Amino acid sequence: MTNSSAVPVVHILHENEEWLPPLRAGLDAAGVPYREWDLSTGSIDLDAEPEPGVYWSRLSASSHTRGHAHAKEYARAVLRWLESYGRRVVNGSEVLELEVSKVNQYTALRAAGFDVPRTVAVFGTEELSERARQLPLPFITKHNQGGKGLGVRRFDDYAEFDAAFAGPSTDSVDEGPADGITLLQELVSTAEPFITRAEFVGGRFVYAVRVDTSAGSFELCPADACAVPPAGFAPAVCEVPGAAPDDSGAGPAGRGTAAGDASAAGAVAGASGSTATLAAPSLFRVREEVTAEHPLIVRLEAFLAERGIEVAGVEFFDTADGRLVPYDINTNTNYNPDVEAATGHRAASALGAFLGAELAATVAGGARA
Repeated sequence: MTNSSAVPVVHILHENEEWLPPLRAGLDAAGVPYREWDLSTGSIDLDAEPEPGVYWSRLSASSHTRGHAHAKEYARAVLRWLESYGRRVVNGSEVLELEVSKVNQYTALRAAGFDVPRTVAVFGTEELSERARQLPLPFITKHNQGGKGLGVRRFDDYAEFDAAFAGPSTDSVDEGPADGITLLQELVSTAEPFITRAEFVGGRFVYAVRVDTSAGSFELCPADACAVPPAGFAPAVCEVPGAAPDDSGAGPAGRGTAAGDASAAGAVAGASGSTATLAAPSLFRVREEVTAEHPLIVRLEAFLAERGIEVAGVEFFDTADGRLVPYDINTNTNYNPDVEAATGHRAASALGAFLGAELAATVAGGARA
């Protein structure tokens, strides 16, 4: 990835090829040249200039669940290298730190004045029991480095919680937080069993998707790649707003309940890029009443601009007591195929147009591009 004489293109930095087809289609439709860079392996020469063009980071917080345990560190190194040479990076190194840490997300949102779920971050396991009792029942757990509904469990009893965390996890999918940080979080009650995901491209609002959570899942994934989980895995198989099989059954023995009823799913600060059932396309539909002029959207656009987040999906609750509570920022966002079809592929088109414009501006600017 170090050829300064190469023709400028959009470089897609990723670690999951399965999520790329609809994004490729958007770039192809816009006539934007691109190249893919798999961050699960590779190398860089720190003394060599990166190839010219625009670099778009799609590193996912759930990369470690696909056998890419070090992709986060590889991405950190690559992004710092690119930025040191002045390359145009979409969703750069500071944005990556939000993607891989819900603590970073919640503290940033709170500092900007947003209402966020009450959350306690526990380092290791020693203080889990003590800290859990600082939250009213019921409450949920989740991983700080999330995606795929990782670590999301509902607990209605402290003794049940103590038993669940008394020993190592027996869950074949959820083997403990990748960074050692477990989040204990209030259970947010929603007015109706749905969450909303607002999509932004180039920092501008594209559309909002209503995701039906009445089936009881903590996982709300929208992409085609989420439709069928790998053999031996639970329904959580990706972290985008597409559709995946329902995870409405009880969690592993002794580890709490994973969204066992409709009220649970409709009321929980769910996991980043969770998944829902693709068998029912109606689970994902545009919320036409949520527009660019909506007060929360206006505030979110300002927040994204301040943080340098250019492509993202932000999930929020409409609570039973009338609040709007953002709880998840997905900076490697994917688009639900049914919603895209219904909107004339509005998000993919916006993405192609945005990256094409950035590439043209970079080429026109010339220097260090």
